[in-house]
Amino acid sequence: MITPRRFVSLLVLCTLSLAFAANTATAVEKLSVLLIDGQNNHNWRATTPILKAFLEKSGRFTVDVVTTPTAKKAPEAEWNQFRPAFAKYDVILSNYNGELWPASVQKDLEKYLADGGGMVVVHAANNAFPQWGEWNKMIGLGWRGNGFGERVTVDDAGNQVRTKKGKGPGAGHGPQHDFSIIVRDRKHPVMEGVPAEWLHAKDELYHGQRGPGLNMNILATAYSAKDKRGTETNEPMVWWIPYGKGRVFTTVMGHAAYSMTCVGFRTIVNRGCEWAATQKVTLPVPKNFPKADAVSVVKDGK
Repeated sequence: MITPRRFVSLLVLCTLSLAFAANTATAVEKLSVLLIDGQNNHNWRATTPILKAFLEKSGRFTVDVVTTPTAKKAPEAEWNQFRPAFAKYDVILSNYNGELWPASVQKDLEKYLADGGGMVVVHAANNAFPQWGEWNKMIGLGWRGNGFGERVTVDDAGNQVRTKKGKGPGAGHGPQHDFSIIVRDRKHPVMEGVPAEWLHAKDELYHGQRGPGLNMNILATAYSAKDKRGTETNEPMVWWIPYGKGRVFTTVMGHAAYSMTCVGFRTIVNRGCEWAATQKVTLPVPKNFPKADAVSVVKDGK
C-alpha cells in the first residue's frame, strides 16, 4: 500500500526525473545546417568537407550538403532537381559562387529569411549573383566593380565611411598573407570574449567591395596595407544584415583549405552559424584562439 507520504515522494521523484530528461534533451539538441556548394571560382570540393567537419566537431550542429549542378550551363532538367528545402533547417551556409539559381529557389530563400531564418556566407560566396537584387540586399557588399554601388569602410574611430558609386576602387585583393582582425563590436554575441585584435592565417584580404551596403552591422575589419597592394583603410571582414525577420551573417575570410585551418576563422563561422540560427551564442571561444601577434591553426587541417 502506498502511503500519502510515499505517494508524494514518488511524485517528486518523477517530476525531477522528467525535468532532468528535458534538460538533457535540451543540452544535446543540435542545430541543423544546410551547406550549399557545387560551383565556385574557389576549390569548394576541398573547403566544403572542412566546413562540414569543424561545424559537426563543435557538437552544436548537424550538417547536410546539397550540391548544385556543377557544369556551367547545365541542362534545365538538372537545375529542376535543385530544390533545397530551406525551411527544414535552422541555418543556411553558402559556399557557392556560380550560375544564378532558378527563380523558384531564389523566392524560397527570400521567404525563408523574411520569415526569420538565418544564413551564413563564406568568402567567395559573397561574389555570387550580382544580377539578383534581393541577394545584394542580403549580403550588403559583394565582389563587384566600382560602378555597381557604394563602398563601405571603417575609419580608425570605428565609424562607417561610404564611398559613392564610381568613386574609388572596386573589389580586389593583394597577395595572400597573415593579417590582423580588429573587432569593432565586442558586445555582439559572436564577438563576446573574442580578443579585440587577433592574427588571421594566410588569406585573401578583400577590399573595395560594392553593393547597397544598407543596414550593415560591421563586427570586424582588417587594415588593407599599401605594401600589400591594398587600399590603406579598414575593410569589413565580418558583418551581418537583417532581412525581414531573418539575419544574414557574412565573413569574407576563408579563401582556401589552409585559410580554414585558422582557429579564429573556425570560431567565427561556428559562432556565426549558431547566432544566425538562434540569435544567441553558447559556443565558447577556444583557449587556443589566435593572439594579436600569433596565428593559431589546426595542425591536421581537419
